[in-house]
Amino acid sequence: MMMRVRGAGLVLATVLLASAAGGALAQNAGQAPAVSAYQQPPAPIADILDAKPTPAPMLSPDRRTLALLDRSNLPSIKALAEPMLRLGGSRINPRNNGLAESRVAWLTGLTLQAVDGGAQRVVALPAGARFTAVRFAPDARSLALVMDRPTGLELWVVDVATARARKLTDPVVNMTGGSGYQWLPDSSGVLVEAVPAGRGPAPDVSGAPTGPNIDETAGRVAPVRTYQDLLSNPGDEALFDHYFTSQLTLVPLNGRARTIGQPAVHLDVTLSPDGRYILQEIAKRPYSYVVPSGLFPTDILVTDLNGRVVRQVASLPLRDDVPTAFDAVAPGPRSVDWRADAPATLTWVEALDGGDIRREAEFRDRVFMQAAPFTAEPVKLIDLKERYGGVSWGKDDLAIVYSRWFNTRHETRFVVDPSNPGQERVLLERNYQARYDNPGMPVTQPNAAGRSVIRFAPDGKILMSGAGATAQGEFPFLAAMDPATGRSERLWTSANTDYEAVVGFLDAEGRRVVTQRESRLDPPNLQIRDLTDGSVTRLTNFPDPAPQLAEATRQLVTYERADGVKLSGTLYLPAGYDKDRDGPLPMLMWAYPAEFTDASVAGQTVDVQNRFVRPGGASHLFLLTQGYAIFDNPSMPIIGKDGAEPNDTYVEQLTADAQAAVDAVVRMGVADRDRIAVGGHSYGAFMTANLLVHTDLFRTGIARSGAYNRTLTPFGFQAEQRNYWDATEVYTEMSPFTYANKLNEPILLIHGEADDNSGTFPVQSERFYAALKGLGATARYVTLPLEAHGYRARESVGHTLWEMTRWMDLYVKNAPPRAAK
Repeated sequence: MMMRVRGAGLVLATVLLASAAGGALAQNAGQAPAVSAYQQPPAPIADILDAKPTPAPMLSPDRRTLALLDRSNLPSIKALAEPMLRLGGSRINPRNNGLAESRVAWLTGLTLQAVDGGAQRVVALPAGARFTAVRFAPDARSLALVMDRPTGLELWVVDVATARARKLTDPVVNMTGGSGYQWLPDSSGVLVEAVPAGRGPAPDVSGAPTGPNIDETAGRVAPVRTYQDLLSNPGDEALFDHYFTSQLTLVPLNGRARTIGQPAVHLDVTLSPDGRYILQEIAKRPYSYVVPSGLFPTDILVTDLNGRVVRQVASLPLRDDVPTAFDAVAPGPRSVDWRADAPATLTWVEALDGGDIRREAEFRDRVFMQAAPFTAEPVKLIDLKERYGGVSWGKDDLAIVYSRWFNTRHETRFVVDPSNPGQERVLLERNYQARYDNPGMPVTQPNAAGRSVIRFAPDGKILMSGAGATAQGEFPFLAAMDPATGRSERLWTSANTDYEAVVGFLDAEGRRVVTQRESRLDPPNLQIRDLTDGSVTRLTNFPDPAPQLAEATRQLVTYERADGVKLSGTLYLPAGYDKDRDGPLPMLMWAYPAEFTDASVAGQTVDVQNRFVRPGGASHLFLLTQGYAIFDNPSMPIIGKDGAEPNDTYVEQLTADAQAAVDAVVRMGVADRDRIAVGGHSYGAFMTANLLVHTDLFRTGIARSGAYNRTLTPFGFQAEQRNYWDATEVYTEMSPFTYANKLNEPILLIHGEADDNSGTFPVQSERFYAALKGLGATARYVTLPLEAHGYRARESVGHTLWEMTRWMDLYVKNAPPRAAK
């Protein structure tokens, strides 16, 4: 039985052990689980965790003002212990009608700085302020933020010219289901999703049930993937209605607020670019206990600013029967939005194949447009042979539409003329997983309404920016693409010692740009670069947040799998390490498998020597400070060939990947074949368990927040689209739970008790541990109270790193030679 102990106001980590050798780690069968307080990781890890985070920079739409946002450090476990409700696939904080504490990265301070020079101006905020959702007005004269208060969330506004802040609303902002607020296009005020006036207390759902909860299929086919945090009873439905209902309210910067229409369960709210209409997605009953709120019955409608409905776009039914294939979609309008470069034109997509990829169809999707006043028939913009992947709006006669097909990893980009729809032209086609030939994406900038639109070069070409991946590294670039031919001309490329990317433009000609630059030793900072003469003006001067790791070294290691597939990984070595003097080191390999359809794409390697890398959170890279070598992200490609699914040979390919990685680092002389551990998070934890049960390559494994029994995710997982009954053998072979009796190396299992990721329910680790315990394996099981899929609390992060370090010391660094097989 798992135990959770509370004492002196501190939630204690739950630690479960099985057959673990080594003094304090031992746990005899039949004893109660050992429970201990949170532990601190060894120096200097704790000091790095407690260092003040680097501020987050944000440029105003006119690129004249730089906002520097002070970020809070890791929250305490006490903060995570605030009340949390899990409703309709969301986690919310009932105290303030916002997201749960584990979902919010709070900001604590705000400083304004003119881009063209001048002193920094600190914005005075209430003592102990913490806030989120900072957004500039379209005219850049104001910015707004949502302030956390004891009884709710307030909206504040800051005058950029004076750097003075003032409260704009009482604590009524509702951020449970949306963005909470958005600026009016003319910057005169904001549209707020507010808690309805007089809402009253939450429903009392503590009473005894009035009857059973019943669900019935009636023979209808309705496969669903493994969702978390769903509604489960009438009490949840009542709470969902209470907290997710909002009242749209128009709040001017100067003047009285007024409500718009009636309160509703808003799933999405978007103003038209001209500010005359509101696009609303409203959930309605009957709710579902098997899918999240985004698939509830939904009305999609357009109202004016008085709440009058002027267009009913769709009335969608419950969508709990969408096929589980990744390119499957629900019938009816989807991706409903406003065209960014037009005053009030709706755009949406509808499937031409019923949303089912198993149906034969020449075209899969159709993109529609309809301009206000929405009385004319919708216009077809383009028919797509793949699924719609989005659109970049540019001007009256040019936009770029994207389509993708998962099974082939194929992407097509089309140039379309919105003023003459139906006349598309293929701009380019590519494998979207390929890195070397990635042309980048169109550079966008906010227009007068604050909407992102394509920026064009003076000669009418499309400005493009991208990562610039090569085998030697990523070197961000700025290019001009001819929309008639798809050919690009490089205008600027980052220096080969730097990673410098364009953030925004400061002049109409596009010669003065704001960039963010980093190098191996220089942390990311903003600067102004003149593309004509190459001169640079520094805007920020953020220091190294973890100088203790500055002298650690790293290098790209390339090697081949036995079948010739090219692989790579980044080797990190501790500061001061000398191979001739120190010899092979104990090593941790930390990886995450990925599926591909093309071996040449899977083998693309990219050096990282020009990147600034410092660990954060519960990063495995902290083990560098303890004398370990880290082989980070060694390639673990799973490749589908000749029409076969990648996972048909998952175990064989994974084993070959790991064998090649071990051979590579041993051959270099930096690792001892007898002292290598493997680890990973989520799908990397799944990988770790599989490598331990199917190989003897590693001394131990660290598996965090993983899934180990694929029968518990029967309608697909990761990139697997087939269900358990279509691919029973694959699901069985890929499940390390099936082969728990073959696990003969120690394994450390860590899992957040409130894991919110699809498929990685805590029961996955619980049952895998129970199997290992029953089979006499050497295992340790640590559950982190209140933590989700990623770990947030300072206590949890510190304890996780303590567990990892201690485990590695015991079973790798100080382990005796392995017994002969």
